[in-house]
Amino acid sequence: MPKKIILSGGGTGGHIYPAVAVAEALKRRLGDDVDLLFVGAEGKMEMEKVPALGYRIVGLPIAGLQRRLEPKNLLVPFKVLRSIRLARRTIRDFGADVVAGFGGYASAPVLWAAQRMGVPTLIQEQNSYAGLTNKILARSACRICTAYEGMERFFPAAKIRLTGNPLRGGFTKEGADRAASLARYGFDASLPTLLVVGGSLGTRSLNEMMKRWILSLDGEAPVQVIWQTGKYYEREMRAFLEAHPTRRIWQGAFIDRMDCAYAAADLVVSRSGAGTVSELCLVAKPVLFVPSPNVAEDHQTKNARALEREGAALVVPDAECRERAIPEALALLADGARLREMRRNLERLARPRAAEEIVDEILNLLKQ
Repeated sequence: MPKKIILSGGGTGGHIYPAVAVAEALKRRLGDDVDLLFVGAEGKMEMEKVPALGYRIVGLPIAGLQRRLEPKNLLVPFKVLRSIRLARRTIRDFGADVVAGFGGYASAPVLWAAQRMGVPTLIQEQNSYAGLTNKILARSACRICTAYEGMERFFPAAKIRLTGNPLRGGFTKEGADRAASLARYGFDASLPTLLVVGGSLGTRSLNEMMKRWILSLDGEAPVQVIWQTGKYYEREMRAFLEAHPTRRIWQGAFIDRMDCAYAAADLVVSRSGAGTVSELCLVAKPVLFVPSPNVAEDHQTKNARALEREGAALVVPDAECRERAIPEALALLADGARLREMRRNLERLARPRAAEEIVDEILNLLKQ
């Protein structure tokens, strides 16, 4: 009889893809001896992304509270109750042996219901500062898998396992071939390369930072730059570069081979979401973080500062990045000893077996 495991999380790729990475590790380990079901939120990206990867998913009518006072907030309690009822039915009909939650409000009803039905639960907390939902659910969880040390201030110490964040894509320190990766962008191996990446949709602050810097140049950048502008800003930024042509800058909405971009780069300027932080540790790539200020509990800043304390990153606040980030990045690119030290510190923080270690914990719960 296959072991039946529910994986829940969603709303953003940062919650979906860790769950998928664990699903893939479970299938590698157990093959046909495991039956997986995802639970997400209706209308969110997981309802498209997860089936496209070949997994079944059930959508709950759950919704999060809006930060601003909006009439739709009045409907949230009713959606929560409906979601809990549907979660209970899903757990019962599927016959779940374990439920694992990976964050996002979609995971709350199914974890809450499972705990009250006596089904073992595991929580994976991706950030260095735990969210309110996970702190509440942790009281009845059997295991809490974390990506950072010192999480005892949020969770019962006896339940914590330091596993790291599970990632898809096989990122490693060795990575793609550097020479081939530089050639992919038409770059010269004798010049330093900066990677500026703000996520698939893009980041206004980082794009404005790049525009300000380009306007200060004489048409030729002193370093090579891979500039990922994001879907929302692609047309605007392409038009800007056409109006201000600058040598040594590659610009695109997406980067389809992040392993090649990392291999080509000597330094990364990036947001500091949990998945990005874990990727950079695995590839041991020095980074200047510009944390997003628009996330719950400011967890991106806390993630970035955690690496900064370990000598593995620099941090520039979002409000200051337009003026400070590029000059500080250029100064760091010129400091070979500092870059080498950051690489060593990042490598020390890497957790390359995160998905496998979380699978170990799930299997331990199945045995119990």
